[in-house]
Amino acid sequence: MKKNKLLFLFLFISSTIIAQKKAFVIFDSEGSETTYQELFLQSKKADIILFGELHDNPINHWLQIELTKDLFNNSEKLLLGAEMMEADNQLVIDEYLSGLVSASKLDSETKTWPNFKTDYLPLIKFCKDNKLSFIATNVPRRYASIVYKFGFDTLNFLSNEAKTYIAPLPILFDKTLSSYQEMLNIGMGHGGDNLLKSQALKDATMAYFILKNLIEGFKFIHFHGAFHSKNFEGINWYLKQENKEVKTLIISSYEQEDLDQLDENQIGIADYIIVTPTNMTKTH
Repeated sequence: MKKNKLLFLFLFISSTIIAQKKAFVIFDSEGSETTYQELFLQSKKADIILFGELHDNPINHWLQIELTKDLFNNSEKLLLGAEMMEADNQLVIDEYLSGLVSASKLDSETKTWPNFKTDYLPLIKFCKDNKLSFIATNVPRRYASIVYKFGFDTLNFLSNEAKTYIAPLPILFDKTLSSYQEMLNIGMGHGGDNLLKSQALKDATMAYFILKNLIEGFKFIHFHGAFHSKNFEGINWYLKQENKEVKTLIISSYEQEDLDQLDENQIGIADYIIVTPTNMTKTH
């Protein structure tokens, strides 16, 4: 009888430990653990939410659609946009939103990412179902490639139509921003200033289309890779250059083995940091 009790106790403790596995933890800018409810409440106060994701992280994508739904269901007027759709694809997106073309046509007619159907189409479909706008904010990749090869000056030779798909020239550029310097260090100097300029063109263009489409009384939720708003820079830096009064909320994402405490190097990189285990399954 005593052995049975000990066996039961062991099994109970073991099952309890397994049940306590966490899929994610949210930390605030100071590195303190917080709640989704707190993130949601602060999101309601922002004009623009910059949601920095890890592109292949399923928890990030789930929280993106959940936050969007929760804000919408709490009577927030929303505009959505994303890095994953390039500005010259806006016409096809609008045709999908209005019901003129199918989701498969949207996929085939635009330069979608490998995880488009699972991770980004649900956001666009939510807009379609609820009659919301979805803005393609990113620069066409061919223009970012030109800058990477030849620098900013080459953009002056684009046609007037082509220039409507990028931020107004000249592109403001500060290579001393910490996120750009980190990128340069990761690349071990490869690409030099032009690597940073191509990144800056993307950041500037995304910020431009966010502000261009922002309507008073509406909240713009923008989805992009976490690096594009890390340290309150990137897109956020360009937004503030144009409008210092606009209220932004920065959400970042990070993976680490232990979820009990935020990696000290990630403290202060955003208003909220969503942390998931490094062994989290990937969407592609």
